[in-house]
Amino acid sequence: MQLQIAPFLILLVGLTACQPTDSTPKQSPELEISAAVDTVFDAALAQTLGADDYGMKSYVMAFLKAGPVRSQDSLEAARLQRAHLDNINRIAAEGKLILAGPFLDEGEVRGIYIFNVETVEEAQQLTATDPAIQAGRLVMELHPWYGSAALQEVNARHQKIAKEKI
Repeated sequence: MQLQIAPFLILLVGLTACQPTDSTPKQSPELEISAAVDTVFDAALAQTLGADDYGMKSYVMAFLKAGPVRSQDSLEAARLQRAHLDNINRIAAEGKLILAGPFLDEGEVRGIYIFNVETVEEAQQLTATDPAIQAGRLVMELHPWYGSAALQEVNARHQKIAKEKI
């Protein structure tokens, strides 16, 4: 009887060893999709996006903070918010704003921007067009930042997945 059980146990142990365990990394669907994407260097795309040899470029990152003037009534605050969003959409349509979004907590830092400009001075000129900044409801802290040149393609992708426009 011992001899008949031994081959079964060896087969069972062998099959079990081949099965993924919780400690075995599993590939997410996103990774499977990205693995299927052609990863050959595209010199033309890199040049179009202004990428350096690492696929990176300079941007300016902005931290939007609560400004010193937040005493507007609810109607004025709503009007300023709408004008702020319209300004975001305008700058993004010009290709000068790569990414924008609010933080979901109620902290002093209200949101971020990533500007597709080379200098902080260029970003300052763009922030000066924001009605919420003009009213003192928001202030921006600007920093030069180095990130993937591919970020420039985020807005085009976003337009394809947003059911409703902001």
